[in-house]
Amino acid sequence: MEKNKKRAIYSGTFDPITNGHMDIIKRALHVFDEVIVAVANSNSKNPMFDTDRRVKLVEKATKGMKVQAKSFNTLLVDFAKNEDISVIIRGLRAVSDFEYELQMGYANNSLDKDIDTIYFMPTLENAFVSSSVVREILKFKGCVSHLVPNEILEDIKECIS
Repeated sequence: MEKNKKRAIYSGTFDPITNGHMDIIKRALHVFDEVIVAVANSNSKNPMFDTDRRVKLVEKATKGMKVQAKSFNTLLVDFAKNEDISVIIRGLRAVSDFEYELQMGYANNSLDKDIDTIYFMPTLENAFVSSSVVREILKFKGCVSHLVPNEILEDIKECIS
């Protein structure tokens, strides 16, 4: 790793990765040299796609970008420490996200004083996009092509057929 390389972690379940996530990743890459997309195991959330599949979807969606996709099953601050990263990226779509994300940012900082959280807002076009919206539409075999990266559309359709 380059000595002065600015790196950050963008964590979530990415079940599946959406255009909203991609929007945040692209914005983060304007500020950071590299972003690690940390895919949380999160079996408690009953994900539609298993962890390995979600990592592969992130890799496919971010191909050619300075992004690494990695899964983790620890506290995020411990994962960040292992990666030698002190900045966590989070997305804020609406006011409803703010309280939860603020609490998580404070909790992470209380566990490791060297951890900072930076919040990015997606474009208005992507402000309503969430993995749960995508999963709900997929459950009823609806069209999600405007909500997920084109690179993974066929992979998603294969998984649910």
